[in-house]
Amino acid sequence: MAEDTNKEIMYSETRSLSSQEAEPKLKSESETEKKQTSLSKLEEENQYIQQTLVKVLEETSALREMFNAANNELQNLKKPALIVAEVVQVMQDKAIIRLPNANKFFSHISRTVKDLRSGDNVLVDQKSLNVVEKVNTSSNFDVERFVIIDKPKETWEKVGGLPEQIKEIKEVIELPLTKPELFEKIGIQPPKGVLLHGPPGTGKTLLAKAVAQSTNATFIEVVASELVQKFIGEGAKLVKEIFDYARNKAPAIVFIDEIDALASVRMENGTSGEREVNRTFMQLLAELDGFDCMDKVKIIAATNRPDIIDPALLRPGRLDRLLEIGLPDEKGRSEILNVHTQKMNLKKVKLDELAEQMENFSGAEIKAVCTEAGYFAIREGREFVTHQDFFDAVEKVRWVDEDDEGGVIHG
Repeated sequence: MAEDTNKEIMYSETRSLSSQEAEPKLKSESETEKKQTSLSKLEEENQYIQQTLVKVLEETSALREMFNAANNELQNLKKPALIVAEVVQVMQDKAIIRLPNANKFFSHISRTVKDLRSGDNVLVDQKSLNVVEKVNTSSNFDVERFVIIDKPKETWEKVGGLPEQIKEIKEVIELPLTKPELFEKIGIQPPKGVLLHGPPGTGKTLLAKAVAQSTNATFIEVVASELVQKFIGEGAKLVKEIFDYARNKAPAIVFIDEIDALASVRMENGTSGEREVNRTFMQLLAELDGFDCMDKVKIIAATNRPDIIDPALLRPGRLDRLLEIGLPDEKGRSEILNVHTQKMNLKKVKLDELAEQMENFSGAEIKAVCTEAGYFAIREGREFVTHQDFFDAVEKVRWVDEDDEGGVIHG
């Protein structure tokens, strides 16, 4: 019995020891889990802080760039403006310049300015008047304010009733620009330009735009009255710069509308204004004489008054081709009607009869008839145009023309 008791005591002691050892193990495991949880949270927080730091750095960089740009702009605005001047003569590292008020100064040239020549435009400092920078353009006159520069979209299909005129203007303007080798092989020089004359609204401008489109040339449209300027010499300078601009944009067609405002017959005695017109006209003649026939620049002039044009403009070597653009005949009127009614919704309209009724109508008046016929249909709430609409439009346009010829002014 004693041995059994001892065994039991030993067993109980053994159990009590094993339970005491298990308790710290459980505590260590729980502490380890807590530490791992805390560590994962710290890692997440660290990752979030790093991402936030990257965003802050990016925003800081963007703000720094904005600040630098604003600061540079502010510094540029604080700088004094430079004066545009013209170089008269270059002498090594110095130059004689002419200011806009015509005063001349002997100025130093900055080392950064290269290849400076007489006639160039430069920027000079206001205080020292030394040359700071060279301006690329060779003109200080805003040519684009006085001309219309465009790539026309009008094609030969939009020109009706002028088959002979189209053929001749192609020979004079289109062939030298597109096939200059033909003239070199034959050994002749093509005309430099052509003068279109005829009543208003017969298609002179349309012909010029169509030939510019067919040659893919830059179309420079000038109204002759714009070439006459207020101060002495400005008109002549503008003419020179227009032709220089055309050479830079070659191939180009210079279209001078209402040429009679500038090139009318010169009088021996006249006012100061008339003398300035004569100076501008002489500059135009000099420019016509100054460029080669095979240059990629052609001149087209238009007028309603060929009887008052100065003969000096029409001699061979200048505008030596005269092309009359008259009123269309019956066949021509029918062709013009077909052009203007292509997109119109017509119903039982006899265009041949309308062409007979519109005798002595110009191309512009035929277009006005088509527009008025459309208005008659709109007033009656229809989506198509009838023959009666055209008949009423013809009478309306004819009545307006007769009243204009009688001296009635329509507002």
